[in-house]
Amino acid sequence: MLLSSLDLLAKAPGGVTRLRELILTLAVQGKLVPQDGADEPASVLLQKIRAEKDWLIAEGKIKRDKPLAEIAEEEKPFEIPQGWEWVRLGFAAKKITDGTHHSPASFSTGDFKYLSAKNIKTWGIDLSDVTYIPAAVHEEIYTRCDPEVGDILFIKDGATTGILTINTLAEPFSLLSSVGVIKASCGLTSEWLARVMRSPYFYGAMRAEMTGVAITRVTLSKLNVALVPLPPLAEQSRIVTRVEELMRLCDALEAKGRLEAMQHTQLVKTLQGTLTASATPEKLADNWQRVAQHFDLLLDRPEAIDALEQTLLQLAVRGLLVPQDPTDEPASTLLVRIRTEKDRLIAEGKIKRDKPVPPITNEERPFELPVGWEWGRLEQLSIAIVDCPHSTPRFVESGRLCLDTNSFKRGVLLPHKLRFVDDATFVERNIRLTPQPGDLVFAREGSVGESILIPDGVEACLGQRVMLFRFSSQVSKEFVRLAISSRSFLDSLLAMHKGIGAKHVNVGDMRNAVIPLPPLTEQSRIVTRVNALRRLCADLRQRLMSSQVTQSHLARALVESSNPL
Repeated sequence: MLLSSLDLLAKAPGGVTRLRELILTLAVQGKLVPQDGADEPASVLLQKIRAEKDWLIAEGKIKRDKPLAEIAEEEKPFEIPQGWEWVRLGFAAKKITDGTHHSPASFSTGDFKYLSAKNIKTWGIDLSDVTYIPAAVHEEIYTRCDPEVGDILFIKDGATTGILTINTLAEPFSLLSSVGVIKASCGLTSEWLARVMRSPYFYGAMRAEMTGVAITRVTLSKLNVALVPLPPLAEQSRIVTRVEELMRLCDALEAKGRLEAMQHTQLVKTLQGTLTASATPEKLADNWQRVAQHFDLLLDRPEAIDALEQTLLQLAVRGLLVPQDPTDEPASTLLVRIRTEKDRLIAEGKIKRDKPVPPITNEERPFELPVGWEWGRLEQLSIAIVDCPHSTPRFVESGRLCLDTNSFKRGVLLPHKLRFVDDATFVERNIRLTPQPGDLVFAREGSVGESILIPDGVEACLGQRVMLFRFSSQVSKEFVRLAISSRSFLDSLLAMHKGIGAKHVNVGDMRNAVIPLPPLTEQSRIVTRVNALRRLCADLRQRLMSSQVTQSHLARALVESSNPL
């Protein structure tokens, strides 16, 4: 059933990961390959393991192991086939130890490699940033912890606990205590033990046993008493072979998914470019018809819908989304009326006199505008532009709303991310300008470009990494928000700070930033059209999410059924 459903599992979010987990679960439960009655049973392996360990103890090669408690029936997490045995890892392994607990000084060159958790990967040992220690330090560590080829190296400390690999380094090396070493005995292959330890059963059991405050860890004592299913030796080999075959299939499914994703992204970019390259509304209509024929192929993942929405913004700010009306009052007259309004407010003492704006150069005009449009700087369109206070507010459990970059996304407040300040802090942070409904709050660091128009009835102060715009009554604030959300605007803004580090813009950047300005009535028509199309995008996104949830549920149901492949 699962093999016939691989396409669903591959496409479902997390489907291949669940398939890998299922393969390991079936493997450790003995459901992946048939049992062979001719195999020497694991009960005999237990005797051989004991004999080997007694011989090694007598030879002085390992220390005598402490007696381990009998395995009670209630400890056994699941049933295993006839001929298998449950065994404690401390009995099945010749030795379980870890690296040094003293963290010696290490260097970029030296006598012996010194590995820690950062060097242990599922695919092997990563030597890209390995450090070294002197021979004398290595010899002291190696007397207790002597990793050899075939030993399991298991991360037992920190966030990556549970990651393991089978050692292939023939040369002696030393380990930090974050890595445990498990030496398999004659009745337990390292390959089988590695699959058991990677299984959801063992991984979950060890993660549940992690203790500690600053750094959580699995102790050696917990590893010693951990339960491991032990099949006959021949069956261990058959299971490992089958697991590897199926894992290669999972690799192929993941590679196919990555390739399809890359091809899909390229297709979306190509068709998106076709739309944005339209020079006239008529040309756009033709191109739109061609692209719309492929919507079922294009819009099958969230990032594609995001790209479509951004394309719509690009078309909107270029004047290609709605037709122009020659009877509209041109934007040049609108700029004059905005200037008249600002001069009146200055004369009334309601705002400060703004500085003259520099002329807009040809280099600042990324595309041709329709007749009746103008380029304008945000400074020209604004009554006020203020930065947030450059201090971290003291937040309280409840109080007055404080807007920061975490408070909003896609123009909407996020109730679960809102933070609050007390009355005194609220007043202090509003000394320069008290935000009011209709003002635009813009993220200038972190999620640069996210913005929100303060909704009616909302009182707020500014948190950190945001700035506030109060626009002239002669301009549509909704249109300005669309314009500064467009990819072309944000790209030009961030290009000024290319290579400086964390993405950010300052108030000066925004004052001088240039946006296209249509006639006022056309601004309204554009906003109405974009809002309608965004609602369609939101509906598409919701339906896609529902489809993906259904796929995920189906994949989980297939995996959790745990039927043999």
